[in-house]
Order: sequence, then structure tokens, then C-alpha cells
Amino acid sequence: MYLGRIVSVGLTLENKMTLMYRVSSRSFPNRIIRKINDALAVIPASGFETDIYQNPYISYNCLRADQQYAVVGNGTHTDPVFEKLQSGMSMRDALCSVLFAMDYEHDSLNTPRIAAIADRGNTTAALGVVRPQGIEVQEFSLQPGCYRYISTYEHCFINDYYAGSGLQLTSATQASEFILSSGVFSEFSHPVAAAAAFETDDGFSFSQ
Repeated sequence: MYLGRIVSVGLTLENKMTLMYRVSSRSFPNRIIRKINDALAVIPASGFETDIYQNPYISYNCLRADQQYAVVGNGTHTDPVFEKLQSGMSMRDALCSVLFAMDYEHDSLNTPRIAAIADRGNTTAALGVVRPQGIEVQEFSLQPGCYRYISTYEHCFINDYYAGSGLQLTSATQASEFILSSGVFSEFSHPVAAAAAFETDDGFSFSQ
């Protein structure tokens, strides 16, 4: 099954928050994720830089984090959601305000904007999506070993069914590998690249 981009948030069996992002693509598979300044960014692979002139939505910061929060998203809304959190806004309000203001991507597929937030030191997380038909945002608590996700296509609604269990990870590297090919994500096609944040004693570590 093809889901497009995927955001996921989970709590490991050792009670560590992890946030994961996966680029899955049929139209623009020649992309990579690289650390640029203090963010992880989706960019065209070498030799495919002109792809952004075909679709301006394919390059963006996909992961931001500080000592308290980590945010992943499938577009340019990732940065303003993170900035709202830094200003003191709640996870729910940060997602609602940014997704409402920026709306879904007005490309040929009306691609939804999706995002996930992890709150370090807590079991609290959030998912958000804006589609042509409306907006959904939800804060929730995670049980150890559980993860939830939402995608741009097919599974683009927030509910308890888009989830998995048995999440046993110890690093951001393992988390980025997990969303590419393990757990429920092994069922979804066209993986291209992944990024992840993993809770540490003083913030989040990154991997891509």
C-alpha cells in the first residue's frame, strides 16, 4: 500500500519518546535528508536539484527539536509549528494555528499537511493533519512500546487504528531505520528516506 509521507510518534519500552518521519514517493524519489544548521531537511539528491521547479513542495525542513519538544512534518509548516512551541504555545494550539493558516498543499493531488510532536520527559504527544475536507488535531498519552502515525494518503485520519506496539529502540538511528522497513511500516511501499529524533537526558538526538 502506498501512503506517501508518514509522521509517527512513539514511546519505547524503556519510556523514551521518539519521533519519526518517512519520505515515500512515486513522483520524486530522488531525494535525501540532510542536517542543515539546526534542522533536518528534505532536499533533492545530487543531479536532481531542478526537481524543485517542477514541484516547490518537495524540499523543506522535516525535523526540528529543542530540549523540550521535537516536531516532524511533511512541509514548510514544520518550522512555524516548532516556533509556536518555543513561544510557549501548547501542542494542540501550535498545530491548529499553523495548519489552519497554511492549509493543505495546493499541488495536483491536494496533498495534506501532516505533523507530529513529542514532549520530552512526558508520555504526551500530538498529531495533526489538514486536508481539503478539514483539520484534525489530537493530543494523547502513549503507553510504553506504542506508536501512532498518520500519512498524507490513505491513512490521513487520526485514530487508534493507525498504530503499532512493541517499540524497542535505543537510538535515533534505530528509529529512522524502523520507520523505513519495520513494524507496521514494512507494509507500505516506495520508501525513499527517513529522519528521527530520540529522547536523551538533555534533549533529542537526530538521525537521517
